[in-house]
Amino acid sequence: MGKANADHEHLLKLRDQYMADRAMPSSLARMAEVLGFSSANAALKLRDRLCAAGILRKGPGGKVLPTERFFSLPVMDASVRAGMPDAVEPQSWSDVMTLESFLVKRPSKTVLLKVRGDSMRDAGILDGDLAIIERTKQAQEGQIVVAVVDGAYTLKELRYEGKWPVLMPHNPEYKPIRPQSNMEIYGIFRGLARSHWPTKAQGGKTL
Repeated sequence: MGKANADHEHLLKLRDQYMADRAMPSSLARMAEVLGFSSANAALKLRDRLCAAGILRKGPGGKVLPTERFFSLPVMDASVRAGMPDAVEPQSWSDVMTLESFLVKRPSKTVLLKVRGDSMRDAGILDGDLAIIERTKQAQEGQIVVAVVDGAYTLKELRYEGKWPVLMPHNPEYKPIRPQSNMEIYGIFRGLARSHWPTKAQGGKTL
């Protein structure tokens, strides 16, 4: 195995360790342990190569910190069919990207909100999803928004009846919300993240 391929395999192990511990190895000795190296010197050389490649960077006190490139994932050349199966093509990779760069276009204006309930089920937004919301007080009719109605957050499609806003669910079991008093737009729905890994329940606003 060439050094570049070996470094890539070590990088994958470091990513798995980072996701498990939510932190980089605390020392070169710990990095060597994670990667199965016999000495901290081998970890030092790997660290320097990954820093030179812009994947890691040196932090205060000799700590090693991840850059955005550390979290990049490979993008396959081929697409995957959601209909009838297609012939399997040789695996190749055209690019790398981070999920954040794909899902988030304006980080300073973006928040994640936990979806609770199934009122937007038919729009493909399910209970437990993380809704990617761009903070803004302006929205156009037909956009899915997070609105604050009488102090409560809700995720619905914005419609109008005359000049009056109506918040439309995408589930026939729910009725439209016609705000009787105060309503403001909190943000516009820009996408969602859904995990199929078993996870512990996490808190979040009910939308």
